[in-house]
Amino acid sequence: MLGILLEWPGLTKYFDAEDREGDWRFAPKMRRILVVGAKGMLGTDLMEVLHSSIPGDEVIGWDIEEIDIQKEEGTVTKIEKLRPDIIVHIAAYTDVDGCESNKEKAFAVNAEGTRSVALAASRSRAKIVYLSTDYVFDGDKREPYSESDSPHPLNVYGQSKLKGEQYVQTLVEDFLIIRTQWLYGPFGKNFVSSILRQAREKSALSIVDDQTGSPTYTADLAKAISGLIQFDARGIFHVANSGLCTWYTFGQTILKLSGVNRVKVIPISSRELGRPAARPSYSVLGCQKLKDETGLTMRPWPEALKDYLKTLNPPLSPCLPAGRREEGEG
Repeated sequence: MLGILLEWPGLTKYFDAEDREGDWRFAPKMRRILVVGAKGMLGTDLMEVLHSSIPGDEVIGWDIEEIDIQKEEGTVTKIEKLRPDIIVHIAAYTDVDGCESNKEKAFAVNAEGTRSVALAASRSRAKIVYLSTDYVFDGDKREPYSESDSPHPLNVYGQSKLKGEQYVQTLVEDFLIIRTQWLYGPFGKNFVSSILRQAREKSALSIVDDQTGSPTYTADLAKAISGLIQFDARGIFHVANSGLCTWYTFGQTILKLSGVNRVKVIPISSRELGRPAARPSYSVLGCQKLKDETGLTMRPWPEALKDYLKTLNPPLSPCLPAGRREEGEG
């Protein structure tokens, strides 16, 4: 029996040629894959992973310099001309609080911009892979959300991303929607880098302790996206590193793994923090469907965090200057 091991750090799948009743899931010919949002925090990791994991395919990356998804005609025309087989759409306006004060921009990018990309996918007869968010849920469930749970976003960001999901499902026959959460990685601003920066400057950090989710390393997410593409997955999938924590626990773990013991971490409530956008108190994404339908599993978030911290240069010194208390998530 022929066996294949699809394995990266953080993501593993073993299957044989008789899986899925002989339905071989890898593409028999070269495909053209277009990544929209290729220079962002996830996009940079994804481009590298796609180039290395699917060497027979042509991978093209576009960002704002190449395409403005807020301009429908230009977006559709340019993508149609390229004639991609797969479009991975990860460009978005992700400033959650900024979306509250700039609702028009949030919907122009996350909803109508996604509609333009979806139209282009439809006219090109391409598959679309759309990245969405845990913030499409309100947090009232108190247990991991499944793909079949009804969305009910609390903030403008979540509303605009949900509208994007709806456009994708309505306009494109072959679609893959991937919901994820609490992203961090080396190629963009994120909670981990913010905590480490603040730890160099302050003696105490105040972090919210009433929001629960799953921190997700962009390198692991990129590998999962590649795996889902190779399996020709369709529909909605939740993808996040396994396990859960609050932002407070996440912050504590970041400092502990970095060898920092002179910074006090103070738990506070979301109300004390006073951010413009409401966040779900519990938005853990259940990833059982990912395992059941593809065999892919995501590693625990502390393990992924350890690997990410090893990539930082220079590492954070445990000898830190005193400073004022920080009121914020990071």
